[in-house]
Amino acid sequence: MTASDRRPNILLITVDDMDARSPGCFGGPAGLTPHIDALAATGARFPEAHVVAAVCQPSRSAIMTGRYPHRNGAEGFEPIHDGVPVLTDALREAGYALGILGKVTHLAPVERFGWEHARDMAELGQGRDPGRYRAEAAAFLDTAVAADRPWFLMANMHDPHRPFHGSAAEAEKFGDDVGTAIPAPDLVPAVGEHPLPGFLPDLDGVATEYAQYLASVRRCDQVVGAVTAAVREHGGDRDTVVAFLSDNGMAFPFAKANCYLQSTRTPFVLVWPGVTTPGSVHEGDRFTMLDLLPTFCEVAGVPVPDGAGGSSLGPRLRDGAQPEPDRTVVTVFHETSAQGRYEMRCAQDSAHGYIWNAWSDGERQYRAENMHGLSWAAMQDSTDPSVRARREFYLRRAPEELYALRADPHALSDLATDTAHATVLDDYRERLRSWMTETGDPLLDRFEVEVLGRTAS
Repeated sequence: MTASDRRPNILLITVDDMDARSPGCFGGPAGLTPHIDALAATGARFPEAHVVAAVCQPSRSAIMTGRYPHRNGAEGFEPIHDGVPVLTDALREAGYALGILGKVTHLAPVERFGWEHARDMAELGQGRDPGRYRAEAAAFLDTAVAADRPWFLMANMHDPHRPFHGSAAEAEKFGDDVGTAIPAPDLVPAVGEHPLPGFLPDLDGVATEYAQYLASVRRCDQVVGAVTAAVREHGGDRDTVVAFLSDNGMAFPFAKANCYLQSTRTPFVLVWPGVTTPGSVHEGDRFTMLDLLPTFCEVAGVPVPDGAGGSSLGPRLRDGAQPEPDRTVVTVFHETSAQGRYEMRCAQDSAHGYIWNAWSDGERQYRAENMHGLSWAAMQDSTDPSVRARREFYLRRAPEELYALRADPHALSDLATDTAHATVLDDYRERLRSWMTETGDPLLDRFEVEVLGRTAS
């Protein structure tokens, strides 16, 4: 089989808990992510792409099934339902070799995905060692190339997930691995060197932890570079489609494990030789990662599995088809890693974001991993009235939130109770109701009764 006859290879790179604006190519600190930036320069950037759920396993399961969590079964950290088709089923039937590096158990049940080469975090320097990733990627590619098979490699980096580089939590969790199995990044930003994201308060503890996070972003970028180097060494840069994204936003308050803009927006890059234009930026092209499965199916020339949602990006990239004007994206949240159930839904476009917090009753308090560490502690200790108000809101929320995203992308000013925005609120309520009806959301009846004031069916 010649290279021109063989189906394209597919490299799916995911990083863990990276804010959409952290890579330099998406407006982040210059020089922090040279390997991600170099990848973006060879393909297309999509600044308004979203994952569907801002926590690891549900986000990844949605990508691999093309289904929202309530339709595939992985609403939290549980396996997908029996009988739900997955991407690797279709690729295996087409002869693809299947490999995964890192986050192996976050697609469950593991055996359902049929990996031929699987290495989890303990074999990869706790998912943070560029050298181990390069070696394991090369080992997988050696076998696939020798067998003259197209390949699919899902390379998952565990950075910049907590614990961040240089933190006390890192030393406590990984002990002697720090500095040995887990190398330090080759660049460590200083505290205060880079501005904080706008959704975080300017406090000393937040600034310290943000610098630690950026150091983990840098090490993550080194791992990305190690994997892409292995691909180049095997000639894959000529016939490989590469997708890069984060599974959700950064693990700070008001980001990961929520439904805010910074919770689900992901730094998505697609390199599709002969289809994407190197260095192009697709502003206004709003979609969710449910579109990734049908895109990969088009790349591989295989049918999209039954029940998968989304649509391939191919037609709009290859044929010049225009994206849906100001498409409404719906994102969800169900459960934290500690199995705390906080049902949320968000309908958003470029103008507004509407969030329904089904869990918020004025009494119950929110708890999640994003509140570990220095940032939340600094917010708790602060006597600044604005920080205290934001902290108290975060704990209990309100049943509904509404934000004017063009003027307020960091969701600082809730307009849900502003009578001047009543018509806008009703519009987005209806958008969410339509989506819940279309996808069979099990909370539809509650939403219609509690929010829309309708009689239960």
